[in-house]
Amino acid sequence: MILSVSRRTDIPAFYSGWFFKRLQEGYVLVRNPMNARQVSRIALTPKVIDCIVFWTKDPTAMLESLHLLEDYRYYFQITITGYGLSVEPKVPPKDKVIASFKELSNRIGKEKTIWRYDPIIVTKEFTVDYHVREFSRLAHTLSGYTERCVISFLDLYKKTERNMRPLGETLMSEATILCLAELLAPIAKEYGLVLETCSEVIDLPTSLGVRPGRCIDPDLISRILGQQLSVGKDPNQRPACGCASSIDIGAYNTCIHGCLYCYANFNQKVVGDQIRLHNPSSPLLVGELGPGDKVTDRDMKSLVSSQRTLF
Repeated sequence: MILSVSRRTDIPAFYSGWFFKRLQEGYVLVRNPMNARQVSRIALTPKVIDCIVFWTKDPTAMLESLHLLEDYRYYFQITITGYGLSVEPKVPPKDKVIASFKELSNRIGKEKTIWRYDPIIVTKEFTVDYHVREFSRLAHTLSGYTERCVISFLDLYKKTERNMRPLGETLMSEATILCLAELLAPIAKEYGLVLETCSEVIDLPTSLGVRPGRCIDPDLISRILGQQLSVGKDPNQRPACGCASSIDIGAYNTCIHGCLYCYANFNQKVVGDQIRLHNPSSPLLVGELGPGDKVTDRDMKSLVSSQRTLF
């Protein structure tokens, strides 16, 4: 199986101690986001985990514990944008994150250290020129430490639309998206980066030099493993998402970064309450099992086929 850590929260930045405790004990409990009383027990042994995909805005807390992952295969996706505290109020200084990105890349390899410049938000303050400038600066800085960059454009869900009001009107037209793709692609190429999109409904012409991406990428995982995977598209993601099936062990309303564009935090009061319930020794990310909870063992198996690859 492929383990996602996590689309729902930043486990590497805020809950790495809990995560490594779960690896040590060999399992984790995850509540169903749609029915909190339904709890899955997920085995975390190397025998069944083919790859771990980490999502984070700051990998620093993981660096001293990478030796605990020596029996696993994994890669990191690290979001670094040009936004400041007005958009990402609790993200650490970008210089610190960049330094950790480079250290991680040096230790695990640039193919396993993916840069995400997302979401791209266009407003009167964050103009097309702004993004071209910031993307170019970051691409130059990260050149040689990664092989690919993933971009996406802001999707305004009701909760993100409410949170984004302080930034003013967003100017996310199809023409603007095409313009940005056309401007960013040659910059990525200049710095040796493959530029990919994440869950974009707009069909960008391949002539622009931007290809549809898969954040949970079976081809990359096969390259890391040296073996082919037998895995299909994740049916629980948006239709435009090309990711392979995975199991996510995160929980919504638990990320401390406080980014205005975040779709995984619904309410800051709830976030505060959830964080206070976190117990690093609990098999659940938030709280403990209750008398009304039903725990079911998740059917777990490796997705590796018998065919070896040429990677």
